[in-house]
Amino acid sequence: MTIDAGLRAVVLIMVERGDTAAKIGSGDVPVLGTPRLLAIAEAATVRAVHDHLAPGQTSVGTKVTLEHRAASPVGTHVEVTAELVEVDGRRLVFEVTARDSKRTVATATIERVVVDRERFLSGLSG
Repeated sequence: MTIDAGLRAVVLIMVERGDTAAKIGSGDVPVLGTPRLLAIAEAATVRAVHDHLAPGQTSVGTKVTLEHRAASPVGTHVEVTAELVEVDGRRLVFEVTARDSKRTVATATIERVVVDRERFLSGLSG
């Protein structure tokens, strides 16, 4: 399979209490926590390329730059869109945007690398 720039995926969430900075320990306010936002953004990148990887391949995150611009309280719907903007061999670069109904909540650049799942996991032992 080939992976080309332009692949996209969207993840839509409603902020729940378990997503908040106060609940996950990244702060003490009841708004979408940055670590949770990052996890959702990474999930969108995985979803964007999942069906385009060869059997036995997966991708792993290697670099993130995230700007969390606006707070999202419990009950807010946030749409996270990941678009693959660069393919350099096994290296994939995504631009990610998170928006609520009024504004951009966050922007990010996320890099992933395509790896052979078995070889990657075998390198962990020992």
